[in-house]
Amino acid sequence: MAESVEPAVTQVGPGIVRIACRVQPRASKQGIRGMHGNSVKISLNTPPVDGKANAALCAFLADLLDLSKSSVSLHSGQTSRDKVVEVCGINQAQVITILQQEVDQNS
Repeated sequence: MAESVEPAVTQVGPGIVRIACRVQPRASKQGIRGMHGNSVKISLNTPPVDGKANAALCAFLADLLDLSKSSVSLHSGQTSRDKVVEVCGINQAQVITILQQEVDQNS
């Protein structure tokens, strides 16, 4: 079994979860690649120009978690590879389950 995603997912309020991410822009394949320390490593095929990678990260997580794009926003890390994404409308256990399945499949 791959590393646990639990350290990367924090419940900050009712229905509000934050996910620590390590983003690799301009990758050949888009998806979750595993863990990078206490962050979920996500590769995106979008370049880090004019916030496009940030928008792609939010859209990717919204699709993965089956939420609307407006439910996912960048909390911190605008210009860094290390980012924290805030997700509304889902609980910590659901996020951990979905992300863990992806990590286990791709590790």
